[in-house]
Amino acid sequence: MNPVVKYTLLRYGLLLVVFLLLLPLPFFSVLVKAMIAIVITMPLAWFLLRRWRDRSAEALAEGMARRRQRQAELRAALAGEDTPADSGSADPPAGSGASEPR
Repeated sequence: MNPVVKYTLLRYGLLLVVFLLLLPLPFFSVLVKAMIAIVITMPLAWFLLRRWRDRSAEALAEGMARRRQRQAELRAALAGEDTPADSGSADPPAGSGASEPR
């Protein structure tokens, strides 16, 4: 399962558990209990779901890297290049004499 989806479901599950724990309290209305559950869930999720949050962040970073690579490939293809290369930063081939002083 996608780590982002798993993290989201775990956060909703934690919210539901906290809300159900607050439900028997006779002091507040259901709306106030829901708001209290949201406020309590925020720091709980920060500490209890750290591993899944880190995995989600890694998955999002990997996806962004793949999209950037694909974007560079598409731009290179549109520019008529075979591969996305940094202009002028590549070393000349060995034995070509381009890097040797004259």
